[in-house]
Amino acid sequence: MKNIYKVIVVTFLALGTMAFAAVNPKAEINKGQSVQVFSAPNTDGAITTKSIDAAFEKSGLAMGGDNNMNSPFEKRFNHVHYQTYNLAMFSNTELMIKLIKKNPKFGALTPLSMSIWSDDTKKTMNIATLSLTGMSKAVGIAENDPDLVAYAGMVKKALIAAMPKGVFQKTKFPIVKKSASFAQEFVIDVSATDEKGIQEVKENLEAGFEGEMEPLGFLLPNYMNLQKDVFAPAGYNEYDFYTTYSICKFDVIYPVSKLHPEAGAWAPCSMYIYKKKGENKIHIGYLGVDSWISSLGINDKESTGPLYEAQGLINKIIEGMK
Repeated sequence: MKNIYKVIVVTFLALGTMAFAAVNPKAEINKGQSVQVFSAPNTDGAITTKSIDAAFEKSGLAMGGDNNMNSPFEKRFNHVHYQTYNLAMFSNTELMIKLIKKNPKFGALTPLSMSIWSDDTKKTMNIATLSLTGMSKAVGIAENDPDLVAYAGMVKKALIAAMPKGVFQKTKFPIVKKSASFAQEFVIDVSATDEKGIQEVKENLEAGFEGEMEPLGFLLPNYMNLQKDVFAPAGYNEYDFYTTYSICKFDVIYPVSKLHPEAGAWAPCSMYIYKKKGENKIHIGYLGVDSWISSLGINDKESTGPLYEAQGLINKIIEGMK
């Protein structure tokens, strides 16, 4: 009888532990996956994109923009997939500087991005962001790097602050090999050596890039002059210039978001453009669309087609500027 009682108690405790893991927002339930989805009940509609933005700001993550995608979707396609679908950008200046010092390619995650969408059937609000693993794999900074850990922790803290009753969903996204790199990287030689000439190169490069992108339907919702506005005020002057663009395209995110709303963890994608002092090369890079496809298990042509087409257009523009 005592043995039966022990079995019952152990079973009860085990079930209780499993239940806690399912509802504990701090629990690691999707180890190795690059994208995490945090969801909370929202039957009363109290959680809004504005309340989420405010919580992120209070948690130390400055919002670089939060775009209501449904407005242009409705006008352009006469249909929306969700009652709410937003793409937002955010960053923390202190950690951003530390991580770019360690690896300038961290600009491909500057700013970070997230999608916010409603599940109208379950009456929930959902937020997709990159996990610590996803951030690490994307830019090649070790997963145990203290600054990267702190950044991922700050994101988690902001998610919980934004939706206190939220939990991380149990997802089944593919686990991407650490050795896999989908980065699109380019190098442009520079002959100018004086400050004025270098700045002219920068301005001409950016003007040409913007001028080519916008007629093709690409949006540039965020631009960060990191060297001028972030690095220099902090006393960090290793670059002649370092800028990032956030890039988005309605004809891409609309079909992708239908089946993969979590793709906003990668979009708008960030592109860095920098030149180190003493070097005669400009480095340009961003995370390729295979980062989206591999980490989310995207295999439908309605999504992969527009993604590869957009990447091809971007790469063609950059190659044309060499």
